[in-house]
Amino acid sequence: MPVELPSPPAKSKLAANLAKLGLYSDIDLVLHLPMRYVDETQLITIQRAGSLGGEMVQVEGLVTACEVQYKPRRQLLVTIADDSSQLVLRFLHFYGNQITQLAVGNRVRARAEIRHGFFGPEMVHPEYKVVNENTPLPVQLTPIYPSGVGISQTTLRRVISAALQRINWQDTLTPELRDRFKLVEFDNAVKLLHNPSVSTDMFSLENRSHAAWRRMKFDELLAQQLSLQRAQFSRRRKSAPSLAGVGKHTTAFLRSLPFALTCAQQRVLEEIRTDIGATYPMQRLLQGDVGCGKTIVAALAATQAIDNGYQATLMAPTEILADQHFRKIAGWLEPLGISVVWLTGSLKKKEKQNARDQIESGTAQLVIGTHALLQDNVKFARLGLVIVDEQHRFGVDQRLTLRNKGNDLNFTPHQLMMSATPIPRTLAMTYYADLEISVIDELPPGRSPIMTRVIDQERRSEVINRVGAAAADGRQIYWVCPLIEESEALQLQTATDTHSMLQEALPELKIGLVHGRMKPAEKQTVMADFISGTTQLLVATTVIEVGVDVPNASLMVIEHAERFGLSQLHQLRGRVGRGTAASVCLLLFQAPLGGIARQRLMTMRSSTDGFEIARKDLEIRGPGEFLGARQAGQAMLRFADLETDQELVEQVRGLAQKLLEDATHNLPEASEIVEAHLLRWMNRKEEYLRV
Repeated sequence: MPVELPSPPAKSKLAANLAKLGLYSDIDLVLHLPMRYVDETQLITIQRAGSLGGEMVQVEGLVTACEVQYKPRRQLLVTIADDSSQLVLRFLHFYGNQITQLAVGNRVRARAEIRHGFFGPEMVHPEYKVVNENTPLPVQLTPIYPSGVGISQTTLRRVISAALQRINWQDTLTPELRDRFKLVEFDNAVKLLHNPSVSTDMFSLENRSHAAWRRMKFDELLAQQLSLQRAQFSRRRKSAPSLAGVGKHTTAFLRSLPFALTCAQQRVLEEIRTDIGATYPMQRLLQGDVGCGKTIVAALAATQAIDNGYQATLMAPTEILADQHFRKIAGWLEPLGISVVWLTGSLKKKEKQNARDQIESGTAQLVIGTHALLQDNVKFARLGLVIVDEQHRFGVDQRLTLRNKGNDLNFTPHQLMMSATPIPRTLAMTYYADLEISVIDELPPGRSPIMTRVIDQERRSEVINRVGAAAADGRQIYWVCPLIEESEALQLQTATDTHSMLQEALPELKIGLVHGRMKPAEKQTVMADFISGTTQLLVATTVIEVGVDVPNASLMVIEHAERFGLSQLHQLRGRVGRGTAASVCLLLFQAPLGGIARQRLMTMRSSTDGFEIARKDLEIRGPGEFLGARQAGQAMLRFADLETDQELVEQVRGLAQKLLEDATHNLPEASEIVEAHLLRWMNRKEEYLRV
């Protein structure tokens, strides 16, 4: 099946401006689809336009006056007239060349809503073009494209039109597939979207429900699924150490636990054990709500790797979280005779070298640390299992670097990624099709429910009194602030100022302060005091968002909660409710609230279900923001919408799997479809998806 190849980019200013939009080849231009359309096919007289206040209209006339006025503010006023009447075009922001374009005597075609101003009907900031008497009206709807600085709509239309003429229009899908999924032909769909006729339903174009849009969405989703699933197929052809045996360390660890695993933990542990027992590398995402017990499952997976003679490593995004993991897991495993080593950037030079020596010699059986694990001079003797906590905070390249740390070039270590940000099912199916996913959907018994209240900043004194009362009852409290420096633009209370204010208001309390600018050793000291109970109130920035586990902490105050995302708020709230005492989270906000901020806070108040919160977060932010660091190199969806196109996701997922299976069995038609489709849509960007 012939396919189009990218045209080499021309070395010009235009090419540079197109490159800023990600447009390098003909197919890039063809797939740069309009975001909306305007109807420029009809002209009405100025007199009639003046009677249609509030409607979008297009008029044409000669410029009879053009002047810059300075009262009440600098603005450009242009008067145009036709045989019926005259109209003012008002520009509150303008460039010098517009004065030349709109000079007296020029003929102008302008389009906007008519308003009735002091001097009669006017258009404010209309779309306009300079024409002559013989300039024909368009016969089709005019596309408006996503654009950028230095490139006009006229230029985009010209270069896209030229690309449409040059492109090879071979359809990547067979007639049988198009019939099965009720799809229009690709070339017809693209041409219609770039040049729709006046009779085309504008509503279906702009809400992307038109059959032409459906074809674009289907193809985009299919390319993504083929890329991710092919990465999974490729992974299954690699070799990994089989870690099937459950040995003495794992057995002893389970016996030493003072509690029984929940049913969800047991189920997930069996899924992981099955994967790491295979001879191809596991690529599993372990997700679950805050406090569901992911760490114990990860530790059990590590002991199984150690039982089979291999090393395991756990990487966390912050030193506070890594320190929490080290303290907890070392406390579990070192009494069993397992060597647990700690490696972070804050260690002294001699301590780092000692840790690296133990890792390279194999003496270190489990290594816990931060990004320091990624350094070139860190080498493992027999790395069998890589665990990445809060995986969305690491880029694709970082996870690959850690996975490639083993000395045995014939093996790829198994990889377990963990996230306390639950991923909605449709999003997981679309963006994580290359992973197996395990879900811990059950909290351990004895966890107290968390009551959430949304409180205006004006009631701060009441909140401070509540903090004092909680401390008097022997409870510990978090007070979270979003900044550590003053910012006049955002007018947010800083952590340092809040710490001083609370010390003054509650002098009887021992109050700690922790933020990202502190040295690691200082942070560890502050956190150790809070964990031990020496500190009653901890003022912090979001460095305590994940990993901090203090069962006696039962009150969380989040300052300027309207500035945080839903996922962050849920993570922060998860620092309390870890003991048996009733826990409360107070969300302080600064009025007035914007629409999105109000949605977030109301969601937090009404739900403690991480999956429901994640679904709402996806709805508010969209997949690009939701996925965080994973999007480094990730092909984000431009056309498909995961809320409205779930049916397409289901169809495409199954088709991609069937095509890849057939291609694996050397069926030529399937192989041609896969290669042609990926070339058209991914343009050789697939390597970024191989995580």
